[in-house]
Amino acid sequence: MPTRVLDREGLDALIARLVNDGFQVLGPTIEDGAIIYDEIESTEDLPVGWTDEQKGGAYRLARRDDEALFGYNVGPTGWKRFLYPPQENLFNVQNDTGRTRFLKADIRPRKRALFGVRPCELAAIAIQDRVFLDSGHVDAGYAARRAEILLIAVECGTAGGSCFCTSMGTGPSCSDGYDLRITEITDDGSLSYVLDAATEVGEEIVSGLDSQAVSDEDLRFREMALANAEAEMGLSMDTDGLRDLLVHGFDNPRWEDVAERCLTCGNCTMACPTCFCSTVTDSVSLDGVATRTRAWDSCFSLEFSGLHGHPVRSSTKSRYRQWMTHKLGTWHDQFGMSGCVGCGRCITWCPVGIDITAEVRAMREEVHV
Repeated sequence: MPTRVLDREGLDALIARLVNDGFQVLGPTIEDGAIIYDEIESTEDLPVGWTDEQKGGAYRLARRDDEALFGYNVGPTGWKRFLYPPQENLFNVQNDTGRTRFLKADIRPRKRALFGVRPCELAAIAIQDRVFLDSGHVDAGYAARRAEILLIAVECGTAGGSCFCTSMGTGPSCSDGYDLRITEITDDGSLSYVLDAATEVGEEIVSGLDSQAVSDEDLRFREMALANAEAEMGLSMDTDGLRDLLVHGFDNPRWEDVAERCLTCGNCTMACPTCFCSTVTDSVSLDGVATRTRAWDSCFSLEFSGLHGHPVRSSTKSRYRQWMTHKLGTWHDQFGMSGCVGCGRCITWCPVGIDITAEVRAMREEVHV
């Protein structure tokens, strides 16, 4: 499909078409002073004219001087929960006239269009695909939900104080992994949206929408928007040799320093779009049906590494070291890629503002002392 240009009414027509085609459209909206992802029905539900200001341990919304629809970064919640729910029934066990029956969970996913997926989040979904679909065991629930997902990416024209996606090669532009891609253009004083499709499903959905052919000026504005986001990038991380730095830096003095500040609250893992740790619990109802439930967990939890009633990682130092070494180092050994996409959520939503990029720099300095 040739690249086209839509106005805001064209985006409303796109959302309406998705709804008419049976999709539940999920996109960014404002709730309780933050930008979250929830069901939307039109562009009126988007954060029109809002941006977010982020740094370590701090987040707030602020008004822009225009009516941009996508002039923000990423909020506290990611798309992960729509593919890998925070809590999920795995199976039931029922005693039926003396026979024990195992009943599979009834997975009936809705058709969903994820509208406004940032490039770093697109990369996070690709990582979760590797974990749940391509690592030797297919997670049935994830696979069923993933098959019903349409991905509408929105490239970044601005960057936040906690962003470092350029260091991880995940933004501010995206080149694959999406069905539709949108770039918001604001440079000429008006708002327009460069749109292209990467899949047949995407092409079919946007066919017939009222649009204009893209001009050289439109493409120039798009490149300017992406360059602006890269220039505004709040943070950076040197990834050269990072795996070996962490894996062989077991006794790096910096681990003690960060352990003195870390609360082991698990906020970083809950906000992270790629963390996948879980725990399972069993419960029994009054009618005798037992249910096994899977829920998100965190490697910062003392009980997470428990063996025979004793935690393997009892210190804050050991738990932070495990998280960071896995995320940036041994994730490569497991999945052939980094587990970090540079979204900066772990920095923004850390109550004490621990900055993972600063920790990497400090560890490099300790090695060279």
